[in-house]
Amino acid sequence: MTSEPRIIFLDVDGTILAHGETIAPSTVAAVRAARARGHLVLLCTGRAAGDINARVLDIGFDGAISNGGALAVVGDETVLAETMPRAAVEQVIAYFDAQGTRYFIQSHDGVYASEGVRAFIADFIAERRRRHAEDLSTVALAEDVVAAPRFTPVEEADLDRIAKAVFVSSDPDAVDKTQRALGEDFHVIPGSMPLPAGSNGEVGMRGTNKGTGIQAVLAHLGREASEAVGIGDSWNDVEMFEVCGTAIAMAEADPELQTIAGEVTTGVLDDGIWNAFVRHGIIDPADAA
Repeated sequence: MTSEPRIIFLDVDGTILAHGETIAPSTVAAVRAARARGHLVLLCTGRAAGDINARVLDIGFDGAISNGGALAVVGDETVLAETMPRAAVEQVIAYFDAQGTRYFIQSHDGVYASEGVRAFIADFIAERRRRHAEDLSTVALAEDVVAAPRFTPVEEADLDRIAKAVFVSSDPDAVDKTQRALGEDFHVIPGSMPLPAGSNGEVGMRGTNKGTGIQAVLAHLGREASEAVGIGDSWNDVEMFEVCGTAIAMAEADPELQTIAGEVTTGVLDDGIWNAFVRHGIIDPADAA
C-alpha cells in the first residue's frame, strides 16, 4: 500500500461508464475505498457539469473537471470557470450550419442541440444498446438503463455562456477539415462516439483542456503533478496523461493513446479502475470485502 495520498482524475465515458450507461460494481467500490483511505478522487470529463450521469455522481467524488477543462470544482469551491468568446461560438455555429453538420454546444449547466441531433442520438443509443446487450445484461440491472438524453434547442442557448461544442458528421475527415476552417485559436480533436461511418469531434479554445484544468486544481490544492493519477480512454485525455505523474489508459482506448499514457489497465467492465488502483497501492484487494 502507498502511504502517500494521491489525487486521482477519472474520465467518465469509456472509463467509469461503459456504453454510456453501465458502471462496474468494482468501480464504485474502488472510488469509495480510495476516498476512505484519504485519497482525493475527481471526475475529469468532456461532458458539461449539468450533463454528468446521476449514477456516476452518486458514487461520490471530491470534485470535477468538466467541459474538457473549462470548469473545475473542488468540493463546493469553483477553481476555474472559462467560456468561449461569443464571437468564437458564433464562428463555430456558422461553420457547422454552412456544412449542414449536426452539433451540440455546451454551457456548464447543460447541452443545446442543433436540428436533427435529438433523433440522431436516439437512434445511436438504440443501436449501441443492441450491440452491447450482452455487456449490459452482465453488469447492469434492467432498471439501470438510462433514458435517451433530452437536449434544449440550440436557439435557446445563451451564447455568452458556452464552453465547448461537439459535432457529428458523415464526413470521415471532418475533424481535420474543422480544425483548418476554424483556425489555430481553436482546439479540435476526435470525439469518443463510436460511429459506424463518418466522424465526430470536440471543439474548444486553444489552451483549454483537461490538462490545464488539472493544473488549476493542483495549484489550488498545493499538490504536485507527481501525486496525480489520470485514467482515461479518449483523445481529450491526452493532456491529462501529459500532466499527471501517473497516466493510465483503459484497455478499450486507441493503441496510440495507450502508448501516450504508457500504462494500460483492463477494460471498463473488467474491473479496470479497481485493478489500476490496486496496482498502484491506492486501495487494497481486501477493500472488496
